[in-house]
Amino acid sequence: MIGKLTGIVSDKNPPQVIIDCGGVGYEVQVPMSTFYNLPADGHKVTLLTHFVVREDAQILYGFATNTEREAFRELIKISGVGPRTALSVLSGMDVGDLAQAVTLQEAGRLIKVPGIGKKTAERLLLELKGKLGADLGAPLGAVGDAQSDILQALLALGYSDKEAAAALKALPKDVGVSDGIKLALKSLAK
Repeated sequence: MIGKLTGIVSDKNPPQVIIDCGGVGYEVQVPMSTFYNLPADGHKVTLLTHFVVREDAQILYGFATNTEREAFRELIKISGVGPRTALSVLSGMDVGDLAQAVTLQEAGRLIKVPGIGKKTAERLLLELKGKLGADLGAPLGAVGDAQSDILQALLALGYSDKEAAAALKALPKDVGVSDGIKLALKSLAK
């Protein structure tokens, strides 16, 4: 029904934003990734939206990019995952990280998101397999078993998702697990 809003940022109170569109202020719930990229109050903004009508409320969700909105829509299709949980997932990790976690079936990355337990994370990975990933620009694309093992090793050693992914990108495609870990650790030590 309401697919896009273009207006002036009137008020920001995470995760809610009020967008003034021709004198009408729309309350929009946004993920933190969108919230941090909003302009200051009084400046123009365009948000792609998803309108949810429930028995007790009508809620508008806003997103800076179409990939965020599509990921949100895929998340809320999953049984037991409502808009609030989907917003929490997108606030806890960007779409690329989510797609990579789905591609590599890494429940541990989803469990770090507040409100997501082990069972919910596993259900999300199962339901999103084939729906997120290449379609939404997973940063690693198709990752082989060796690269998956290297990535797991770097994460277990305490490196962040972004550091591990960057080190993995720098590796040759046909590298073995032990050599890959050594090369990745050398590049991360610089």
